[in-house]
Amino acid sequence: MREPRKLVPPPALCGFLLLLALIFTASYAVGAATGPVAPGMHRSGTSGDGGGTDSGDMDMGDMDMRHGGGG
Repeated sequence: MREPRKLVPPPALCGFLLLLALIFTASYAVGAATGPVAPGMHRSGTSGDGGGTDSGDMDMGDMDMRHGGGG
């Protein structure tokens, strides 16, 4: 009789998961170092003047928000 094999993940899977974790970690670090991507974006709860009166409204400019076909 043969002994049952232990359930061990293949080394390629372990390497892939390690590489995936490293890529996500590096991506997060780069994103945290570069800061916000838009001029008006900032973290909630932090303000330079201590006022904290941000309304949270987004300026959509001339964007057409109608749902449907053509104009």
